[in-house]
Amino acid sequence: MKQASLRPADLALALLVIVVWGVNFAVIKVGVAGVPPFLLGAMRFALAAFPALLVFRPPKLPLRLYLAYGLTISVGQFAFLFTAIHLGMPSGLASLVLQSQAFFTMFFAAFWLKERWQANQLVGLLLAAGGLALIGSAHGASMPLVGFGLTVAAAVMWACGNIVTRSLNRYAPFNQTAFVVWASLVPPLPFLALSYLLEGPQAIGAALRNFSLPSFGAVAYLAWAATLFGYAVWTRLMGRYPANRVAPFSMLVPVVGLSTGWLVFGEALQPIHFAGGALLMLGLLVNLFGGPWLARLRPAN
Repeated sequence: MKQASLRPADLALALLVIVVWGVNFAVIKVGVAGVPPFLLGAMRFALAAFPALLVFRPPKLPLRLYLAYGLTISVGQFAFLFTAIHLGMPSGLASLVLQSQAFFTMFFAAFWLKERWQANQLVGLLLAAGGLALIGSAHGASMPLVGFGLTVAAAVMWACGNIVTRSLNRYAPFNQTAFVVWASLVPPLPFLALSYLLEGPQAIGAALRNFSLPSFGAVAYLAWAATLFGYAVWTRLMGRYPANRVAPFSMLVPVVGLSTGWLVFGEALQPIHFAGGALLMLGLLVNLFGGPWLARLRPAN
């Protein structure tokens, strides 16, 4: 039977994952400073797969699900995100804008899964759209418009991956950590192909010849901390507690991401960024908790 509230040890683990995922954006910025974005993606998922696949047996799932998951939530999301940060998207703002994936997920679920929207979800969507519009309108030297657009595209791909993840439920129970490990075999080849075609052999060779300790640290962090540790703990918590007890913790990721970007890189936000971020987070709150709030406001029959 699932517990209603998190035990202290699990609460500490949940907060640790949030810190790991929030710092992840600053680590990406360090990574793309020494390694081209697509090559960095190939390295990340190759290291996430090896040697972990020697420990985990692959879950018996259709190959198409491994491919769909790997090409959307891994290749699609991080190809856009890594490129956005490489082109100057502030790491802190990236952590905030990426949270719009919740609303793209809602849209795709309505289109593909025929899920009906609730009133609070529509209100939350409108608030979040307004927040994204404000953030996007403040593009300039501190935030290139192309970087903002690529981060939104990363959120769209994450949302597509969430729909793939939803389709995995029909095969439950299975070891979801093992699935993440074996699905990590999908991204390296597409990333290497993109790197060869778009970044070029010379950039790949230069990155490998000048591969530094900070670059290795970034790859290791992205593979082992953000991917394997983060997803393993998150999956465990989602299996032990109700989703509405665990999912809201992800809203703290931008707090850590924005703070890390400010402390490490001196990324400063404009007032319009704060306003847009507040609208986006308010939209997430309304989406998550607006249903019960509205139910309490309705007069009893």
